[in-house]
Amino acid sequence: MRAREARPRAAPRYVSEPKKPSLLSDTDFTPVLSRSALRYRKMRDRVIELLLLAAGLIAVFTTLAIVAILLIESSAFFKHVSIVEFLTDTMWTPLFADAHYGILPLVAGTLTTTVVALLVAVPIGTLIAIYLSEFAPTKVRESVKPILELLGAVPTVVYGYFALTMVTPALQRLIPDLPGFNMLSAGLVIGLMIVPYVSSLSEDAMRSVPRYMREGSYAMGATRLQTALHVVVPGAFSGLAAAFILGISRAVGETMVVAIAAGMQPNFTFDPREPAATITAYIVQVSLGDLPHGSIGYQSIFAAGLVLMLMTLVFNVIGYSLTRRFREAY
Repeated sequence: MRAREARPRAAPRYVSEPKKPSLLSDTDFTPVLSRSALRYRKMRDRVIELLLLAAGLIAVFTTLAIVAILLIESSAFFKHVSIVEFLTDTMWTPLFADAHYGILPLVAGTLTTTVVALLVAVPIGTLIAIYLSEFAPTKVRESVKPILELLGAVPTVVYGYFALTMVTPALQRLIPDLPGFNMLSAGLVIGLMIVPYVSSLSEDAMRSVPRYMREGSYAMGATRLQTALHVVVPGAFSGLAAAFILGISRAVGETMVVAIAAGMQPNFTFDPREPAATITAYIVQVSLGDLPHGSIGYQSIFAAGLVLMLMTLVFNVIGYSLTRRFREAY
């Protein structure tokens, strides 16, 4: 008998069970939601978008309202005082019988205290940032940086009395003829006050420089200090410029330190050893409520505030242009 040819054995047939409804789609892991759930999600996202838009518009409208108030009140002031006298006169005595409305003494005091503060804050803040970014161990960095940032939470009136009761007597030992109120002590304390801002932002900018740039410098035989000064600092220049401009704006707008330690006598001088008044100190002096609303002396604070806003705007524009010009893309 011939052997029967072997037939391929048929594969066993299994009865497929019905698929259970799943919360996940067949193509991805996105949950399959009902129409009501999708409608609720879209509505929730729309509400969040509107809230974020409202928050942004509040900031914009607040800025526009401030500018509008300054312009309206300043226009009423300039109806009685000419702009030429306001910008060229070297005497500021709006509260006296023989009134003079030259803004130059207040501008000189503001710029002098700002320069003194920057001479303190920029070198110290930059050195602290270089140390924290390039040399400090991780534990030291995590401990020192929060402490520096906490210094920014100290009330400015505390800094003002620190300048008046501690810094000024110490400076009088070095400079015997130094008066009790002077711009030097106020500028030094303002510089110490803005060091946390400069160091924190500068350290963040240096940490954003890519690691391969440091490794390339080390491969060329450079030391850590040479790498920090010639590679990291130039690479983070845009961030450093932004930190310095923020420090300038913070120093220009400081009020309590200069009002307490620098005095409120408007003198047209750039000598930091002399007492002087700044724009913010004069605004505080007039805002105490001694002058009637609508008088020229009262309206003068809005003209001074307008000048202060323009000064801050100029510094911010300079910082923005420097950031755009020297911005590095990694």
